[in-house]
Amino acid sequence: MIETNAYAAFDAKSPLRPFSFNRRDPGPGDVQIDVLYCGVCHSDLHQVRDEWQNATYPMVPGHEIVGRVVKVGASVTKFKAGETVGVGCFIGSCGKCPACKRGLEQYCEKGPLATYNGQEADGSATQGGYSTRIVVPEKFTLRIAATGRLDAIAPLLCAGITTWSPLKHWKVGKGSRVAVNGLGGLGHMGVKLAHALGAEVTLFSTSEKKKADAKRLGAHDFVVSANADAMGKVAGRFDFILDTVSAPHDLAALTSTLALDGTLVLLGVPPAPFALAPFNLIGKRRSVAGSLVGGIAETQEMLDFCATHKVTADVETIKMQDINAAYERMLKGDVRYRFSIDLGSLR
Repeated sequence: MIETNAYAAFDAKSPLRPFSFNRRDPGPGDVQIDVLYCGVCHSDLHQVRDEWQNATYPMVPGHEIVGRVVKVGASVTKFKAGETVGVGCFIGSCGKCPACKRGLEQYCEKGPLATYNGQEADGSATQGGYSTRIVVPEKFTLRIAATGRLDAIAPLLCAGITTWSPLKHWKVGKGSRVAVNGLGGLGHMGVKLAHALGAEVTLFSTSEKKKADAKRLGAHDFVVSANADAMGKVAGRFDFILDTVSAPHDLAALTSTLALDGTLVLLGVPPAPFALAPFNLIGKRRSVAGSLVGGIAETQEMLDFCATHKVTADVETIKMQDINAAYERMLKGDVRYRFSIDLGSLR
């Protein structure tokens, strides 16, 4: 067994605190990884506080993991000790259902095995990247081109692939007119990736304060979504909208800015159902869709693209001991645009 230091939640209301546990020894097909950095996703907070009502404690969050290979099992061929690798939102799937056979493990019919707050075949809980070590099957380990800041690469394993997958699925590229709603952890990656793919990018935000940052990140235009006149000026303009906002907002106003055959994709999860005006969609054959993270092949494609185009997340790197303060700041929107934990602080 591999002794591992971590921070864990022990119930829905208490702060995270130090936790030590044992990882399994790597099997023939496993990769043992020393975690270097782990991004902080808003879903970590949802899970820790049992807002999705499926929490199992103690829980070690974290699914935006970059680390270094320490040891590999006898049958592993893709990785060797010393290489830099990544681990994303899931570390297993059935491998047999139609989705898995298409390389869409995130839509596994039996459910993908979550990197944390999941359950292994033996009944043990999966524990995530707020820890010094992790053991992952080779198939769910990703190659990282360690040419940039590893702390800024870590959020690509969730925020990056969550925005990349719909951009690629709906074939966003040169000539596409794209809007991104919200400039947070997901939104800032959406702007960067859409820009890198060659699209014309507009940022929707409720605050004029985000305008300078939006332009810096690659947006060509900026619209205050709370301003009805400003929204009216871009009616029917966009081929594609990435909606990253999890707070309540007016979906009808956003869909009115879609062009003929345009698609709005939901990435955020607001607390209440949306109100939609059917004729707003019917009149221009507009679509509203949803998207999850990407599969393993798609995530590797995204990581390689980001390495080539020098795309990383904007991060504030913190010590593990600062995670509870970071959660409170995240709730206030006080981060530009993702926290990344330096796990060296636990060694």
